[in-house]
Amino acid sequence: MNPGSGAFPKKFRLLRRVDFRLVYEEGQRRSASVCTVFIRPNGLAETRLGITVPVRVGGAVLRNRIKRRVREVFRQNRMRLAGGWDIVVNPRKNAATIAYPALEKQMLRLFPVPSHGASSGEERAR
Repeated sequence: MNPGSGAFPKKFRLLRRVDFRLVYEEGQRRSASVCTVFIRPNGLAETRLGITVPVRVGGAVLRNRIKRRVREVFRQNRMRLAGGWDIVVNPRKNAATIAYPALEKQMLRLFPVPSHGASSGEERAR
């Protein structure tokens, strides 16, 4: 898969309820003004993303806009992130209206980063 393509294949998505539950129960929690992020090592070569936007954030149109923006931050920066993590993002309402560069900056601060010289299972989380 071309890293610059617009695709977001299933291998980079958290899809099963059990995967989300494991990240919530066993993962680390990090917060910023636009979202809360839960991260957990997954033992795989790739990092996977899951997004949950509660109904209290707003209607379906707003929730879907927020999910599209969060997915785009992940997709655009996937190659710079550490491999081997499951990430669940719980965006807040302001994730729909904040400028994209600010959203990207705040989210990337919360994501795991690769440590130099480590294999995919040994990256450190900030």
